[in-house]
Amino acid sequence: MKVITASTAGFCFGVKRAVDLAKQAAADNEHGVLTYGPLIHNASVIADLEKRNIRAVDPEDDAPSDSEENTILIRAHGVGRETERQLKESYGKVVDATCPFVKKIHQIVAEESEKGWTIIIIGSPNHPEVIGISGWTNGDYYVVENVSDAEKLPFFGDQRVCVVAQTTFRFNKFQELVEIIKEKAYNVSAKNTICNATEERQTEAAELALQVDAMLILGDKGSSNSRKLYDICRGLCPCTCFLQTADDLDLEALSTVERVGITAGASTPHTIIEEVQKKCQ
Repeated sequence: MKVITASTAGFCFGVKRAVDLAKQAAADNEHGVLTYGPLIHNASVIADLEKRNIRAVDPEDDAPSDSEENTILIRAHGVGRETERQLKESYGKVVDATCPFVKKIHQIVAEESEKGWTIIIIGSPNHPEVIGISGWTNGDYYVVENVSDAEKLPFFGDQRVCVVAQTTFRFNKFQELVEIIKEKAYNVSAKNTICNATEERQTEAAELALQVDAMLILGDKGSSNSRKLYDICRGLCPCTCFLQTADDLDLEALSTVERVGITAGASTPHTIIEEVQKKCQ
């Protein structure tokens, strides 16, 4: 069996930066570090972080009574303006691990909505990144995830509309939705805020899926970008499997496969990728 692993598989810049910042903050604080929601969508990484006294707090819960002694870390997804203010008021120290690419979207949304532009965010409405982005708007905004959502938008006429995208959104779907939005308004400024790493990862996954007999997608079930990789590859390679760890790999099912491709979501550590590689070989 020939095993081909995508060069873009595994931790993206933003996730690696957030994990590194969390580890450093935990080393600097005897009370450990709290993260505003799960730092990363990967159970094995979360378990490792907990051993380092880094644990998540539920965003729906109130700050703990001893919060002034605690360090709270904003994960790569980012948060809205009001949430950021509340965290700074409630905790002794705030470490902002928001991905710089997400920060850029916050800035665009804040500046353009301040000018009176209507904001349209292309992405999943319940995803923490999208919730955070919407929290930097100063006026009307809409979240569009699919064609149906776009078609339901009102007619904006001459009203200025600024379109941004969740960093992990599929580029071809973004283009499709922008075209529909342009039919709803005369003045549309569409900003492709999809992370370059996401585009590269999805493009490489699609190219690899066409070259192999089976594709293995490594990622957590809660990872949005991992699911998107699965959807892309499944459409090109019928024998596409979603795995969380090497234990999920069914070698018998791959017994007749000559070439297998491996890629992984942005929250998948390299150790899991290596384990799956070795098991295939």
